[in-house]
Amino acid sequence: MSTLSQEVMNEKPLLIPAAPAGEEQRVSTILDMAKEHLGFIPDGLRLYSISPPLLETFFTNVGYFRSGTRLSPVLTTMIRYLVSSEAKCQFCIDMNEGFLDHMGVDLDRARQARDNPAVAPVEDKERVLLDIALRSVSDPQSVNHADMDAAHAQGWGDREIFDAVAQATNNRAFNNLLRTFNVEQQGVFA
Repeated sequence: MSTLSQEVMNEKPLLIPAAPAGEEQRVSTILDMAKEHLGFIPDGLRLYSISPPLLETFFTNVGYFRSGTRLSPVLTTMIRYLVSSEAKCQFCIDMNEGFLDHMGVDLDRARQARDNPAVAPVEDKERVLLDIALRSVSDPQSVNHADMDAAHAQGWGDREIFDAVAQATNNRAFNNLLRTFNVEQQGVFA
C-alpha cells in the first residue's frame, strides 16, 4: 500500500453526517433508494445527509446520468473515473472502477487510460466528448468552437456535449468535497 493510501486511511473525517432534527425521514428515504440501486450506501453520499436539500439534488443528478442522458453508462463512468484519477480522489476512483468492472469493461485498459485517455475503453464517437469533458476540468479555456464542431460531426447535440462537461465538472466538485472532509475511503463512518 502506498504512503498516500495509508495516510488517507488514517485520516478521520472532519464531519460526521447526521440528518438535521426533523429531516431524518427525508434523508433515510433517499439513502434507502441509493441502497436499493447500488446495494450499499456510499459514504460520499452519506456525507450529504448533513444537508437534505443538497442530498436530494445530488441524488437526482446521479439518477439523471444513470437513465436520463443519451451518454452511455461506460462513457459517463469513464468521465468520472478519469476526473477522479486526476483529482486523486481514491474513493471515487475505487467506486467508478467497481462500476466499470460490473459493466464488463477491461479494467487494465481503463487503468491505462488514467495516463493516456486516448486508450479509454469507449466507443470511437465518444472520444471527442471524453476529451472535451476532461479538458473542461483541467484546462477549460482550451475548449473551443473546433471541439464543438468535432462533437457535432460525430452526431452529438448540444445537450450531450453539455451533459459530458456537466458530468466532469460536477464530479470534480464532488472529488473536492470528499477530499476536503477526509471522506476518501468507503467505511470512514463505520
